Amino acid sequence: MNELPSALAGSLERKVSQAQRGWCAPSVTVRVVRSGTALLDVSVGGADLGGDGRADPPLLAAGPDVQYRMGSITKTFTAVLVLQARDAGLLDLDDRLDAHLDVPAHGALSLRRMLCHLSGVQREPVGEIWEALQGPDLPTLIADLAQAEAVLAPHQRWHYSNLAYALLGQVVAQVHRSTWPDVLQHNVLEPLGLHRTTLEPIAPAARGYFTDPYADRLLPEPLFPGHAFAPAAELWTTAADLGRWAAFWAAPDPKVLAAGTVAEMTHLHTMADQERWTLGWGLGLMLHRRDERLLVGHDGAMPGFLASMVVDRGSQLGVVVLTNTSRAAEPGALALELATTILQEDPQPQPVWRPGAPVPADVEDLLGPWWSEGTQHLLSWRCGDDAALDGPEGGHLELALAAAPERTPAVLRRDGTDRWRVVSGREQGELLRVIRDEAGGARRMYWATYPMTRRPMPFGR
Repeated sequence: MNELPSALAGSLERKVSQAQRGWCAPSVTVRVVRSGTALLDVSVGGADLGGDGRADPPLLAAGPDVQYRMGSITKTFTAVLVLQARDAGLLDLDDRLDAHLDVPAHGALSLRRMLCHLSGVQREPVGEIWEALQGPDLPTLIADLAQAEAVLAPHQRWHYSNLAYALLGQVVAQVHRSTWPDVLQHNVLEPLGLHRTTLEPIAPAARGYFTDPYADRLLPEPLFPGHAFAPAAELWTTAADLGRWAAFWAAPDPKVLAAGTVAEMTHLHTMADQERWTLGWGLGLMLHRRDERLLVGHDGAMPGFLASMVVDRGSQLGVVVLTNTSRAAEPGALALELATTILQEDPQPQPVWRPGAPVPADVEDLLGPWWSEGTQHLLSWRCGDDAALDGPEGGHLELALAAAPERTPAVLRRDGTDRWRVVSGREQGELLRVIRDEAGGARRMYWATYPMTRRPMPFGR
């Protein structure tokens, strides 16, 4: 049954209430989803307490259909649009920026490095945008690149850049001969039914506040129109919509992005937390290491709002947290705490094992032990755990270390007669070739050119 035990649900609700009080936040709203279904909604406080922050009762109560600003979670949408364009052949991730935009400087920045914050370009657009409280228009964004700094060498280390994502949004617009908002609407929001995710607030929407650290009062925050900055942090959403977006990262809709591309986006590209290695970055996604688990997602912040989304892709669990204060709240920490609590206290039963597709005739004599470099490997035919890995025959080969079966095996799909390509795991992309004797039996294999034999052999034999 896809629901939380009542005791666990009550515990989670208390954690949310404690967070709202501890943060002195006007409101906090949380949604938990699993396999695309909402498991829990918790909303505490007022989404709109008036211009003086004192309306009692609130002018608008918090709830899963009330809009909040998601801030930099917007970057996950922009990243998806970039990868969509790559999959459609409109660009390559290793393209230079100036292959798509006529820029006065920084044309050598690669799209890939911009996606994972390794470009080295300065954090924000030129100018005091957080005092002016509006982003630049497109001509200004581009022209001001002449003054923008490269604060680090490319790929030197992780350095967060809103400017890079503002530019990536314009690359998306350019390759589609459209605008970033229109491409977003047509390619992502409409296919996924995210009808309450918009560039501007649409009622009911929360009011953003700053919580005074020295008094129990709220100060209203002004709106921040992003203009050309929009692809970095503009979007408004609801807990219901953001929950659907979290579900997408666990089980991608192929109308929007292929499952393999989503998996590519979750691969580690750089480590943001250099000391503890608990926070890394993929292609547009934050990667959180918690013990043996890897959760993906993103945090967000804009004046008056903080937000977070975390997803455990293996269990298809997602947690989103939205709040309407700029200060002291830690929605990212709360989302991770709620997710890890659920994963520990409500583990889902594993699917029942069932026999899989028949073993192809030319695979039968490949199965079992093989030796290479003095190490024994075990070759198996497996089916069904991940349909994306299975070939047309309904299964795939797995090559695992005999001495460490718990390690992730290499997964291989057929790439021709007696040819198998590694599609995940060790030596991904490399070829395994089967050599047969005159009777047609498997005599030897070559994996990434290394010979594999049925008995342990020294090199050259």
